[in-house]
Amino acid sequence: MDAKRALKDIQAGRPAPVYLCYGPEKYKMREFIQILTDSLMGPEDREFAVSKFDLSEMSLSSALDDAETLPFMVPKKLVIAKNALFFTGAKENTKIEHNMDRLTAYLKSPAEHTIVVFTVDADKLDERKKIVKALKDMEAAVPFLSLSPEELTHWVAKQASALGFAFSGGAADQLILYTGGNLQSLSAELEKISLFIGAEGVASPDVIDQLVARSTEQNVFILIEDIVNVRLERAFVILEELLKQREEPIKIASLIARQFRIMLQVKELGKQGYSQQQMASQIGLHPFAVKVAEGQARKYDGEKLSRIMGELADLDLQMKTGKIDKVLGLELFLLRLAA
Repeated sequence: MDAKRALKDIQAGRPAPVYLCYGPEKYKMREFIQILTDSLMGPEDREFAVSKFDLSEMSLSSALDDAETLPFMVPKKLVIAKNALFFTGAKENTKIEHNMDRLTAYLKSPAEHTIVVFTVDADKLDERKKIVKALKDMEAAVPFLSLSPEELTHWVAKQASALGFAFSGGAADQLILYTGGNLQSLSAELEKISLFIGAEGVASPDVIDQLVARSTEQNVFILIEDIVNVRLERAFVILEELLKQREEPIKIASLIARQFRIMLQVKELGKQGYSQQQMASQIGLHPFAVKVAEGQARKYDGEKLSRIMGELADLDLQMKTGKIDKVLGLELFLLRLAA
């Protein structure tokens, strides 16, 4: 079952007795559980009606015992069991034993007074397992997938509108780029922008530059974007900022190499007919990052990208052996890249 359908059923007063929530988009997963909680009970009842279990520290049986216990002072209760890694192929680093037969029996006759929500920090489930197949057969497995670039842009615009402001040209994409498309980070930055520009304000690219903090990885990502689009002055400003923050030049070169490797992968996968969403899954990136990398990769042919990767390998060796000043080596590489 997809999340939209599950939410529609919940809002119509038809929640399922069990949900298995998984996937890379943790913000949407938390939002789903909050909506489910709000639909079942008021804030004053949550102390009695919501139980939380960490299955890396507690047994599955203890969560199911709670689910089968009648609720106190409320008609329905909610049991949230996180870290349910036994639904995946991951190796569990715990001595806790989980009784899958007990869960199989519970699924055949779930308690009418309880909603059980399992959450797992994994992009995929192990569909070879009988218990996973059983949950999928009863449409209890709900994936929370990364939003596509188009969905993400729409989400950002919708959130900004709800906060009472809008974006000028290119500012929304710039914000997404600076946050790496992470919904939790985007939500926090949107709140900050709203407070800064006020009601009915307009967030420009300059405002995004001023307010939104960027990680080293994001700065390197933007540096490459500037080089690709021949914005040399801006690219060197970013490099200078990174060096002022005492970032190691070898690390910066390594991150640049990573981005060009991604561009080469995206180009090759594109030739094989992969969609952006499929590329993101294959490479392990957010779809928006794939979209940007795909745009960057169009500026180079495959041979040029391979040659750049070779130059970066040579630069790395020269830096590590002291054959070239690290900062000078980086600057010369960026100049050659933009030539």
